[in-house]
Amino acid sequence: MTPKLPRRPGFFEHYEELVGTWTRRLRNRQQAEDLAHDTFVRVLESDSAAVEQPRAYLHQTARNIAVDGYRREDRRGAMESGAIDHSVSSCGDPEHFVQAIQLADSIELALAELPVNCRKVFVWQKIEGLTQAEIAERLGLSKNMVEKYMIRTLRHLRDRLDGLQS
Repeated sequence: MTPKLPRRPGFFEHYEELVGTWTRRLRNRQQAEDLAHDTFVRVLESDSAAVEQPRAYLHQTARNIAVDGYRREDRRGAMESGAIDHSVSSCGDPEHFVQAIQLADSIELALAELPVNCRKVFVWQKIEGLTQAEIAERLGLSKNMVEKYMIRTLRHLRDRLDGLQS
């Protein structure tokens, strides 16, 4: 008889969401799946039975693993180039990377507060690059309505993200 892995209630139901979130952030599904795998390995190896919010715990664990990986790659690149400089350029700064992830999280949370059509219009236009006419056709709406949804979404994002700028 093979031993069963301890069941971590609430974790496995978030796998696809985790992969989807990180696919969008990394723009690479394979890397996102690898990150999700590493996240679940870490969760299974940890004492996660007392975790009250499995979804948040998974996303924070994935974020930590991504930042650690970024730092390792940044250091490896500096060592391979022979240019060991203890100052980090702005494009290789882990702090900027973390800030970008936090901004993406804030945008995701702000979008979640909006109606589904506002979210669809935003994602399809800003991320997938569809035109307003294509979105209107997909949703069965007028172009004018799509524009109104986009304006509403952009105002909402501006209001929510205003406090994040330093």
